[in-house]
Amino acid sequence: MLDVYMPMMKSSAIISAGRLGLFEALATGPLSVQQLAEKIHSSAKGTATLVDFLIALGYLEKQGELLANTSSTQRWFTSLGQVDYTPGLLWTHEAWPMMGGLAEAVRSGHPEKTLWDAMVTQSHLGELFSSYMAAFASDLGPDLLKHIPVSSGQHRLLDLGGSHGLHSIRFCQRDPQLSAVIVDLPSALTDTDATIAQEQLSERIRLVPGDLQEMDWGREYDLVFYLSVAHNHTADENRHIIERISKALGQGGLLVIHEYLAEAPLDALDAAFRLTLLIETGTQTYSYADYCHWLTLAGFESIERIDLNPRQKGSLILARR
Repeated sequence: MLDVYMPMMKSSAIISAGRLGLFEALATGPLSVQQLAEKIHSSAKGTATLVDFLIALGYLEKQGELLANTSSTQRWFTSLGQVDYTPGLLWTHEAWPMMGGLAEAVRSGHPEKTLWDAMVTQSHLGELFSSYMAAFASDLGPDLLKHIPVSSGQHRLLDLGGSHGLHSIRFCQRDPQLSAVIVDLPSALTDTDATIAQEQLSERIRLVPGDLQEMDWGREYDLVFYLSVAHNHTADENRHIIERISKALGQGGLLVIHEYLAEAPLDALDAAFRLTLLIETGTQTYSYADYCHWLTLAGFESIERIDLNPRQKGSLILARR
């Protein structure tokens, strides 16, 4: 029962801190319990009780009579840190009820309603999920810039499932000769136009709302991003999409895949992610051998694997026609 109770309470406490803005309230410096309670518009009793558990978990610390974020919390859950994953906490709050249907998904082998279907009827889910993915993108961005070569002769980027637009923005900022087309579901692109305009890239980055499986993307791209998208599709869908990417690329063009590759045996994180996909999308992660097979069938000749550090960031697969 402790294996059930303690993880539930840990998740609930951390998510609640995110929803209350507790970590952000401490971002600029330590506060007393009373000061913190006032800042997050909560009772002193409730705040103190939550704080006690967050201290025990190592998310907060005492500095004399004051409370402060630990260095890890400050780094990952505040606007002053390296990456603010607070949108991930807010997303998990929304996703939590979905987990209640896990037994039914196990019985049937698929979710009663996919995450994408839920986004159609609950529009706020798309915005929240996109914000969460933007946090991932901020964390992943430096790795992409480091490992993805772009020459002065490459001009056209196709970003499939580009959602928040941050990957296209980052590469267009670094490589001024690039222009980009982002293809994603309308529910994932609600704030993307504004983000692109804010970076003054509206003339170089174009949004194409729609289902990437059904749309005509065009031809003669120099670079295609398929980043953290393949696990949301079946094996047959991925094989077909990679075939279409090959046709959309010009000679010598580069396809970049980012994924969490299924290794044998699966570790706890990989197995947990596959279980999440079962209930949210009905899909799964795939092995490096799977991707090599699809890429070879599609006519890609040069395939390179780059495992990122730490390994929880996943892997890149770079393939050239």
